[in-house]
Amino acid sequence: MNIFISKNPKELGQAAGKEAAKLINEAISEKGSANIILATGTSQFETINQLIKEDIDWSKVTMFHLDEYIDLSISHPASFRKYLKERFLMHVPSLKAAYLIDGESDPDVERKKLGDLISAHPIDVALVGIGENGHLAFNDPPADFDTEEPYLAVNLDHQCRMQQLGEGWFKSLDEVPTSAISMSVKQICKSKHIICSVPDARKAQAVKDSVEQVVSNHYPASILQKHSACSLYLDEASAGLLANS
Repeated sequence: MNIFISKNPKELGQAAGKEAAKLINEAISEKGSANIILATGTSQFETINQLIKEDIDWSKVTMFHLDEYIDLSISHPASFRKYLKERFLMHVPSLKAAYLIDGESDPDVERKKLGDLISAHPIDVALVGIGENGHLAFNDPPADFDTEEPYLAVNLDHQCRMQQLGEGWFKSLDEVPTSAISMSVKQICKSKHIICSVPDARKAQAVKDSVEQVVSNHYPASILQKHSACSLYLDEASAGLLANS
């Protein structure tokens, strides 16, 4: 795992977005197309802001979506489909394909459909974050490190749901969904390159656990230690508890 520390979230996002663009363009140059995964949430604001400014032939890019709440309307402010449409898809030329998770459809049917699709599209670059509870996508601790299923229906733990409330996506905890469709840990780790953007002091303990604890499903993002090409982008706040920060 390569760790890069910037002064603030904006600089973090600029560095992560530029690196993502470089890797996407390398994939297009090498094989004529690129397959990517995009995450959502406040941690990805600046990274996506930078990515949409980069010079990329988006007509050669296929995008997959990391996770989505079950039974949440696409019109809800917290919908990750809404997030990606408004913050990414509306700002770039038409992609070769964009596969968003429909959390309003039958979860098992949706998981199977997306699993078949992503299995046919080896991922070149995955953009991810780390949750306050250390989760990777919506794989809350203890995460399933063993399943071969590309997408899972998962239950969201209390800390995860409190994070969504704290970030302002919902007005009360009762409004926060209790389940979601999430890309599995093993599927994320199949990506050729992983760019993990994690700003903010509230993520500092999760970052420390992910980097300094032994790899364990109790610290889901610690699995990134084993990936051969993972870059972790932090700001001074999120890196504040690291032993060598």
